[in-house]
Amino acid sequence: MEKILPGLAMLAIIAVVFVLLAIGWRSRLRRQSDVDQLPAVPAEPGEPIAGAEGQYVATTTAGDWLDRIAVHGLGIRTTSTLEVYPHGVLFDRSGAPALYIPAASLAGVRQDSGMAGKFVEKDGLLVLSWVHGSHELDSGFRTRRAADKDRLFETLQELISSAPAADANSGK
Repeated sequence: MEKILPGLAMLAIIAVVFVLLAIGWRSRLRRQSDVDQLPAVPAEPGEPIAGAEGQYVATTTAGDWLDRIAVHGLGIRTTSTLEVYPHGVLFDRSGAPALYIPAASLAGVRQDSGMAGKFVEKDGLLVLSWVHGSHELDSGFRTRRAADKDRLFETLQELISSAPAADANSGK
């Protein structure tokens, strides 16, 4: 009996923590309900210019690497492939809906060391900045192989510099 009570107390504390986490996530979903539906993935995207396997980290509010976007599955970290096409970027995520960002919505790309609970070596993440409706967002990706990161970074810079700029209200 002496060991059962502390064990039950610990289970109760763990249950309360999980309930509070669920309440916080639902609150975040309500707060972000104004984020428009994501752009549709092209039925036949064509041949990618570049691509790599890795991990989709998350999408956050631009400039705020802790404000994870929860709606539309954007806050789910998952294995993914990132493919760059002349018309946009496709994150083919396992266990979550694919994320397509049209080239005109892309605002920039940078290398960073972390976002939304994922921290790596200096410049270990590719962070795509993009506009979606009235929201400016950052989406992070970590390549599985370091050599792929530099190639993707250069390809994304070329795509962004050659793409027509998006109107802040047309990033759909």
